Amino acid sequence: MAITQAMCTSFKKALLDGEMDFSSDTSQTFKIALFTSSATLGAATTAYSTTNEVTGTGYTAGGNTLSISTNPTTSGTTAYLDFADTTWSAATITARGALIYKADGATNPAVAVLDFGSDKTSTAGDFTIQFPTADASNAILRIA
Repeated sequence: MAITQAMCTSFKKALLDGEMDFSSDTSQTFKIALFTSSATLGAATTAYSTTNEVTGTGYTAGGNTLSISTNPTTSGTTAYLDFADTTWSAATITARGALIYKADGATNPAVAVLDFGSDKTSTAGDFTIQFPTADASNAILRIA
């Protein structure tokens, strides 16, 4: 079992098919779910699943809804966007990685996998995912 950071291949196809919309006037909802070190997630991940999802106080299956903090933009030849940091408050959980996905109520298609590098734990405290700087070199979603 392994979690490998990647932009999901199925997401790339969904972009070309026009199935993903990150614009400021979108009605689409994007979420982030946390997973244990027993999960297998990577570029081949196609959809959100509860298999090996974190459980614990302060965490609800499916994860948190994300807010787009930087609308799709460009710098040079790179297009990017960023999400606002998200927190599970008063949480007692351990996570190794996360999946960003489109919450559509049916297929819940995958967008990107985040690998934390090791287990991260909170005990009756905040578990926060802090997204990197929103620029062409660091933003969480970049297409170069």
